[in-house]
Amino acid sequence: MRLDRFLSLQLRATSRTRAQSIILASAYSWEGRPLRSSLRVRAEQQIVLWRPALDEGPVPDKLVILYEDAHLLVVDKPPLMTVHPTARHHKHTLIKQLEEQRPYDYLALIHRLDRETSGVLLVARSREADREFKTRMEKRSLKAVRAAELGIEASGITDKSYIAITWGIPPSGVVTESLESDPSPLRVKMTIAPPGKGLIARTGIEVLETAGNYALVRCHLYTGRQHQIRVHLAHLGTPIVGDKLYGPDESLLARGADNELTEDDLRVLELPHHALHAAEHRLTHPFTGEKLQFTSPLPSDMQQFWEEKLRAH
Repeated sequence: MRLDRFLSLQLRATSRTRAQSIILASAYSWEGRPLRSSLRVRAEQQIVLWRPALDEGPVPDKLVILYEDAHLLVVDKPPLMTVHPTARHHKHTLIKQLEEQRPYDYLALIHRLDRETSGVLLVARSREADREFKTRMEKRSLKAVRAAELGIEASGITDKSYIAITWGIPPSGVVTESLESDPSPLRVKMTIAPPGKGLIARTGIEVLETAGNYALVRCHLYTGRQHQIRVHLAHLGTPIVGDKLYGPDESLLARGADNELTEDDLRVLELPHHALHAAEHRLTHPFTGEKLQFTSPLPSDMQQFWEEKLRAH
């Protein structure tokens, strides 16, 4: 296999063109010899990449805190912000920002949101709280899976709801298709599993408004599989506006990750990030017994986009 092909498969969400640029700028043998894209890799060969620091762009001055007590911090996560440091994003992450603002606090993510997804995010403020909140969420998820296995109506088991804007108008109801990993070279994609296989997944769909061929949809999570809402809506033929992976062309994901989206790409996507927002999270506080409900308004660009569609139709 050529080295450029090999790297495009090994580096997540990287196009072959981008892999060629990386090789030209920074690929070496273990001994320090520059390598070419046309090199045929062999078993046990070691490839060394040298990469300068990434320009991560500006970070918000201050994160919006929706709730805080001795055990729990609830943050209104903006879109296009990674929650935890990764190879591509180190400083421009939610946890890094919180650590800078609260240098003496214990901070641990109770759950995660995709980089492009905005909304309610829970952070534990002690090891005990981290363990307790995660245990409760896991038990709730197992209860939902068990209900699905028994064919029991899942209402009342969900504690999270999301708002999405879709291309096309999905039917209201509960989507029950199971999910599995997609064999796509991108390695991050999920797909609908064959009947009787895969991970049980349930998403409640409620159409709130329509504007021409667009819909504003509330999605209730009964299970919490990777990319669950995005895969289920795409399966219905109504993918989320701006979705680079499950929308019109999955190659948009690699170009977006490499900051190589063209004007034509942006016109196709319509929004710079997928239009999915964690709008509400309900829970019973494990230490106080208080029933809590956290809500987050739509980010301004999603709100503006929807209002424009309503005016146009």
